[in-house]
Amino acid sequence: MAYENLLYEKRERIGFITFNRPKVLNALNRKTMEELKDILTAAREDDEVRVLILTGAGEKSFVAGADIAELAVQTPVSGKETAAFGQGVLRLLETLGKPSIAAINGFALGGGCEVALACSMRLAAKTAKLGQPEVKLGILTGYGGSQRLTRLCGKGVANELCLTGEMISAEEALRIGLVNHVCEPADLLPAAETLAKKIIANAPLSVKFTMEAIERGTEMPLEEGQYLETTLFGLCAATEDMREGMRAFLEKRPAQFRGK
Repeated sequence: MAYENLLYEKRERIGFITFNRPKVLNALNRKTMEELKDILTAAREDDEVRVLILTGAGEKSFVAGADIAELAVQTPVSGKETAAFGQGVLRLLETLGKPSIAAINGFALGGGCEVALACSMRLAAKTAKLGQPEVKLGILTGYGGSQRLTRLCGKGVANELCLTGEMISAEEALRIGLVNHVCEPADLLPAAETLAKKIIANAPLSVKFTMEAIERGTEMPLEEGQYLETTLFGLCAATEDMREGMRAFLEKRPAQFRGK
C-alpha cells in the first residue's frame, strides 16, 4: 500500500518504515501519525515481519519534531486530542510484540525523539542530534517523552533535557543511555539490519514474551514482575519452539523456530 508521508517495505523479515517528508525534515503531522498507526496495525498481524526498523528520508533528519504550522493552530481541546492520539500510536509501537529499532540518521527532536524513545532500541549516526525542545515553543512533550525519558535515563537527565530544551550529540546520547550504539552514517542501516537479524534468529514467542516481561515488569514492584516472568516462562515451556530449541542445542545444530 502506498502512503503519502511514509515509505514501507518488507525485506528478509524486516519491515522498514521511513518518514518521508524531507522538505520539512520529516516533521510529524496528523497524516503521518495516521499512516504510522495503519502500518503498525498491519505489521502486528503480519507473520512475514519479525522486526521493524524506523528511519528518516535524506541525510539530515530522522524526525525533526512536529509540524509547527499544524501545531500552532491547536486549541486546548484539539491539542489534548492530538497528544492523546499520538500517545496511542506510540504505545502501539511500544507494545507491538515485535521489536523495533530506531535508526536515527539526523535530527530527532521533539516528536522525533519521542518516536525513537518508543522503539525497543535506538542506533544513532555520529551526526545525529537529539532533544526535547518543546519548552522553547511554550509547550511540553505531548507524545510521552517526559515519561519514557525519565524511565530510560532517570529524572535528572529527563529534567535537564526537557527543561533546557537543548540538543545533545549522539555521543552524549550514548553516554546517558538514550541510544544503544553510535555508528558512522554509512553504517547506520547495515548495523540496524544486523541487530534485527540477530533477533530474528531467535524464537518468535520467546522474543515476544521477553519484551512483555521487560515492558510490563518495569512498571511493577519486583515481586510482581518476577511473577509475570514465571508465568511467561511457563507459557514458553508449552511451545513447540522450546522443544525444538532444546533438541537443536543437544544435537549441535541451528534451531528451526516456527513461532508455535
